[in-house]
Amino acid sequence: MPEGRPSGGRRRPALGGAPLLALLLAGCGTRVPLPITNPLPPRGEIGLGPRVDPATMDRKLLLGYQGWFGCPDDGSPLRRWDHWFRRDGRAGASTVRVDLWPDVTELDADERCRTPLTLPDGRPAEVYSAYNPRTVDRHFRWMEEHGLAGVFLQRFAVGLADPRLRSFRNAVLANVAAGAESHGRVFALMYDVSGHPREGLVEHVEADWRFLVDSLRVTEHPQYLHHRGRPVLAIWGFGFVDRKVTPEDAATLVDFFRGNPEPRYRVTLVGGVPSRWRSRHRDSLPDRRWERVYRSFDVISPWTVGRFRDRASTDRFYGREVDRDLAEARAYGMEYLPVVFPGFSWHHLKDGAPFNQIPRRGGRFYWRQVQNAVGRGCTMLYGAMFDEVDEGTAFFKVATSPQEAPAEPPFVTLDADHEAVPSDWYLRLAGETQRVLRGAPLAAGDLPFASPARTDAR
Repeated sequence: MPEGRPSGGRRRPALGGAPLLALLLAGCGTRVPLPITNPLPPRGEIGLGPRVDPATMDRKLLLGYQGWFGCPDDGSPLRRWDHWFRRDGRAGASTVRVDLWPDVTELDADERCRTPLTLPDGRPAEVYSAYNPRTVDRHFRWMEEHGLAGVFLQRFAVGLADPRLRSFRNAVLANVAAGAESHGRVFALMYDVSGHPREGLVEHVEADWRFLVDSLRVTEHPQYLHHRGRPVLAIWGFGFVDRKVTPEDAATLVDFFRGNPEPRYRVTLVGGVPSRWRSRHRDSLPDRRWERVYRSFDVISPWTVGRFRDRASTDRFYGREVDRDLAEARAYGMEYLPVVFPGFSWHHLKDGAPFNQIPRRGGRFYWRQVQNAVGRGCTMLYGAMFDEVDEGTAFFKVATSPQEAPAEPPFVTLDADHEAVPSDWYLRLAGETQRVLRGAPLAAGDLPFASPARTDAR
């Protein structure tokens, strides 16, 4: 935002669930809300329970799951640092590409990857690999413990023709499927077309989906998410100014997934589109042919990461853009999936980018987005992202202070805005968001919990 069994390392498990082992989002709107497909639960049944219902997206916060992190000794066919450090240089302080550092204190020794970096106390700084099924299972345990519904697993179109990358990604998919089944969470796939050249995109994605459906039988998994009676699939990246997809290729893929003559390939299609999809400017290509593509999804999810940075700009964006988006979505029979995110920073990933570009403000920035979305009647949300430390949007457990991150280079820790919060703070906020979607009252204050203590005198 990664066929076959990987060579080396332990044997990979088949995707979880019996078949695999054998191998109307309710809309948002202040005036004319779409009908709610699931009634509000009784007050005593607000929690999700031990197993999340995979039959609907309604009343769920679904988090994006990158699952792209790898280590040289994780047993995968890649045998390299993936996403922790730049590929064009040796692992070290000058090649770091993440702005948040993961909290690995709960991970067992065989889940940790030792890096060349050191913590302030001299201990080696460690990370993890999504190729390790125990770590992915742990992530799903965190979701269960915090009452979260599940994830959209990212599947990048670029590299689908590379056997090693496909092997890695299929292994991560198996890990996610097993974690979802073990902990009663749901999952669905999201194709990301970022970085793929125009040539071959349609062929690669269509062939991959046939493989996933026919060989891995992913949509038969007991916890694979469905909506409107079909498996859910998302495609992210159509129409963005910096993507190479044409409207014709996009329309071909939409038709393949929504109108396929073979029923087993049909899905309820979610479109991750530019924030200005409706007006076709700024982050959206202006070509009018994109109108047909944008309006052809079952569920539309405009990408809002980086489009506002504080309370005032969040309120302004929702008032100017989202209200009109909701009217447009209703007019064309689409459901609406707003994106919410904790903060943003890609200082190490993008040369010259500001450090801590969009501050988290102790969770206040995130909670204001939830208030805006839920206050407009939205009953499902997309959280960006569970594990995105590259761009500093991660919900999962990360370093809370500089003492828990490498001494060099600088990292955005959870106390960066002078507020001390625990490493699972954003999982807690996500859990409260899920409770609200299930019918709990929406807290009107800056935070749904007591404000964390500040670490300075201000």
